[in-house]
Amino acid sequence: MSSFPFFILFTILSTFFLSTDGVLIRQFFKADQNKDETSHLHFFFHDILSGKTPSAVRIIGSQNSGFGSTLMIDDALTEKQDPKSKIIGRAQGFYSVAAQQEFALLMVMNFVFVEGKYKGSSISILGRNPVMNDVREMPIVGGTGLFRFARGYVLAHTVWFDANTGDAIVEYNVYVSQTS
Repeated sequence: MSSFPFFILFTILSTFFLSTDGVLIRQFFKADQNKDETSHLHFFFHDILSGKTPSAVRIIGSQNSGFGSTLMIDDALTEKQDPKSKIIGRAQGFYSVAAQQEFALLMVMNFVFVEGKYKGSSISILGRNPVMNDVREMPIVGGTGLFRFARGYVLAHTVWFDANTGDAIVEYNVYVSQTS
């Protein structure tokens, strides 16, 4: 019977310290958190629909359809605009034509890094890409490896487009914050 009052006292004190909007707990964890580190990455995305080994293939919709058409991608990310420059990663995922009144895509992709400091890490992008705008902003919604708990944004700018094939090269500036 003597342990019962101790149990009641422990339960009451635990409830007091862990509740009340979690203020004490938030202060404890906030003091222990690491600082955020922001990185700027710059590379080129090569979206190739033509040739014998395209990096983007249509998985939904017909060749001439717009709204709803979806392409699966495994696009090279290179250091320079030249397609023969060093590959630092891959853009893997898909994009869909998501608007009926304008040309805007829903982008769902991971930038998977295969070289350099970020090798083995990835950044996840999920957002709207109004392709006819000169510069488009999309959010970073997470990541893996060195980019675990990542947040930030990417700026996309088309530097080359072939209207006959649909092939494109897009410059990406990535501003990503992650806990160090």
